[in-house]
Formats: sequence, C-alpha cells, structure tokens
Amino acid sequence: MASSSKIALSGKSLPELTQFVTELGEPSFRARQLFSWIYSKRASSFDQMTDLSQEVREKLKQTAQIELLEIAHLQISRDGTRKYLFKLPDGALVESVLMSFDDRDTFSACVSSQVGCAVGCTFCATGHMGFIRNLTAAEIVDQVMGIQRDSGARVANVVYMGQGEPLLNVEEVIKSIRALGESVGIGSRHITVSTSGVVPGINRLAQEHLQITLALSLHAPDQQTREQLVPIARKWELPELIRALHNYSQATGRRVTIEYLLLSGLTDTAEKARALAELVRDLHCNINLIPLNPVQTISGQIPFSRPTLVRQRHFQELSGRSGKTVTIRLERGGDIDAACGQLHSLFSQQPQ
Repeated sequence: MASSSKIALSGKSLPELTQFVTELGEPSFRARQLFSWIYSKRASSFDQMTDLSQEVREKLKQTAQIELLEIAHLQISRDGTRKYLFKLPDGALVESVLMSFDDRDTFSACVSSQVGCAVGCTFCATGHMGFIRNLTAAEIVDQVMGIQRDSGARVANVVYMGQGEPLLNVEEVIKSIRALGESVGIGSRHITVSTSGVVPGINRLAQEHLQITLALSLHAPDQQTREQLVPIARKWELPELIRALHNYSQATGRRVTIEYLLLSGLTDTAEKARALAELVRDLHCNINLIPLNPVQTISGQIPFSRPTLVRQRHFQELSGRSGKTVTIRLERGGDIDAACGQLHSLFSQQPQ
C-alpha cells in the first residue's frame, strides 16, 4: 500500500530521479539504474532491482516507493478488457482501461486527465460526477505504468479518453505526453488526445507541434444540437472550432479524428449525416462513429438510446460521401462500464 510519507518514483523523469538519488547521497548513475527498472523492466518492488546492493535497496525502501497510484479495484471484462480504479495520493479516485483487439497484437491504455469533469456532456457518466481536480503529469504517466505492472502487458498506444477534459489540463497533459515518450517509450504517433472542443487548448497543442492524433468529440454537425449534448459548445461555437482544427492540422501536418456519437432519433438521421459530410468536407480528418453505450450515472440512466445497426450503417454510408474514411468504433468492456462514456468511479459510491 502506498505511503504518503515516501517519495513515489514512478512518473518521474531521469533528471528528477537524478536529483532524488543525489539528495539521498547516492552517485548519479543510480538514477539510470532506477530509470531502467521502473520503465523498461517495470519493477514493482526494490527487491527486484538485483543490480543494487542490499544496503541501497534498504535505503530506498525507507525513503521511497515505486508506485504513485494504488489499485483500489480491478474489473475484467468478458472480452479481456481490464478496468482499473486507481486511488491517488490524496485519496481521490480515477479510472483507466487496458484494451486489446483481435485484429492486432498490441495493447492500448485509456487514461484519465482529471478527477471528474467540468464539461458536463449529457450522455457521459463522468460528466455527471462534476469536476474535482486536475491530475499531474506524473499521475497520468503512472496510470500507464500501474497497468503495465499489474497486467504484465506492454502498452503500445495511449488514448486520453478517460475521465476529464484533457485540454482543460493542457500543460500537465503536454508534460505527460513528453514523459510517455522519453520515459515509457510510447511515441507521440501512438498517442491520441480527445477534446470536447476547448479551442484555446487546441491552439496550445498546435504550438507544441506534437505528432499526436487530436480527436474532437463533435457529436452533432449543427450548433443547436451540439449545445444540447456538449454544453461547452456555447463557449466555442462550431465556426471557431472548425477553424481551430484546420489551424491544428496545418501546423502539425496531422489528420484530425472526428468523433461522432450516434443517438437514436437525434444525431443518427440522414439529415445529420449529410450535414456532417458537408461540415468536414475540407478538413484533413477521419470520422469515427460511436454508437451510444449504456450509461449508468449516479442519478440513473441517461435519456438517450442506441440506434440499430442498420441505422448505424446507413449513417456511415451517407457521411462517407464527404470523401473521408468513416469507421464505427468497436466497443470494448461494455459489460464492466469500461466503454466510451461509461467511466464514473461508481464503485467508490457503493458500500465496501
């Protein structure tokens, strides 16, 4: 169990580890040893660090711990998806997900960037939690490391699609992206950051010229419907948002992903499909359709339903007339509330 009086090393960079070992009275090369054990070998205890003397290991045990986060609960889906409830150093809880797919031999981690969320999307369980606080870069990185240590799997791809709005915590998210590359070995091209449409955050990301994939949770092709689903749309309206996406693509050379939620009778109509095709016709992007997953919030079920597969396919065909690649997202972990829009830390609300 994590001890708040000890320094957590997972999530720290090599310079930070160097500072730590120097203050501990150890030579600087110890930092490289720790770095290798934490990130390459994914050690879960100091006793595993066999190239350190027993004396050094004991000193480390007295002053430090590896994990920053503690696994409070783990659920495993029928499809192999693993959902983690992580306890943060201050006792707050966030969820992360490890996903695998039949058509690839790599693993993807879905990480949270905030405790709760202030955006309040009406279809999302996290939005009903409200906002508690931002995560630090180290807390974001240690979600990936915690998943790897527990599962034994090597995470090859990271998506910032867990709890929270990443671009309302943009500076820590940027730090964590760089740390995932420099420390964990996950390059920017294997990272996706999803946003509900925070224009200043999109512009800030563009300044960094990171080779990540930016995903926009659009969910409706018109201002009125989008405001109904994504309240933050009232602050940054569609014309300004689309301009920001064009600027991002031009600055980075990267194709944007448009995420579009299919809600029966509301966003899945032929009219909406044609409007979506027109809206993104000139944008360098792909379209990812997300059929609604059953969402259980603290206050109950949300007032939307999932369209039939026939309607999903029809929408895919019509929106594909934009000339873009249009896919329907494969749901993972729906039986354990690990799919898109389902993360809510509800376990923490239940009697232990």
